Amino acid sequence: MSKEQVILQLIPVFRQYGYEGTSLSMLSKATGLGKASLYHYFPQGKQGMAKAAMDYMVNRFEEKILRFLRSSDAPEERILLMCQALDDYYAHGNNNCFLAIMSWGEADKLFHDQVKQRLEISLDAITQVLIEAGVESKLARERSQDAMIEIQGALVLVRILKEPAIFTRILNNMPKKLLQAWDR
Repeated sequence: MSKEQVILQLIPVFRQYGYEGTSLSMLSKATGLGKASLYHYFPQGKQGMAKAAMDYMVNRFEEKILRFLRSSDAPEERILLMCQALDDYYAHGNNNCFLAIMSWGEADKLFHDQVKQRLEISLDAITQVLIEAGVESKLARERSQDAMIEIQGALVLVRILKEPAIFTRILNNMPKKLLQAWDR
């Protein structure tokens, strides 16, 4: 089994139980590998597994979401494509945000700087597109933050209420909210 295949089997465990709630036994069961084999792939143990899973998810986010924001398409098109890609990436709100999971408890102590950096990169990318669309920079940053709040909040609601339509609705309305005209 390749290291990437192992990582793909680790991700759902961390997503479901968080860093603190995940044990080596759970990770071993999910991968079908003994603890010694897991340590072969990840000498740093659970922390190394969580970091590898987070790195994988960050790279997928870059490939699936941020690439649209960094394209040369019109700003409106980039925001629309980002929202469509987010709906797919989070399985219509059924997948928890991996970075959010890594910002709780012990994981926050281990991964805070990396999570913060990734969040800033996402906020900066959205902000830049909005500025290119003609939104004043301070307002563009606020709208980017509001969008992140809405996305994260919708993920929580979907998880609790089991209503994926909430997430899709938020994303469907997001381009208009982000790009709406502003008073000068």
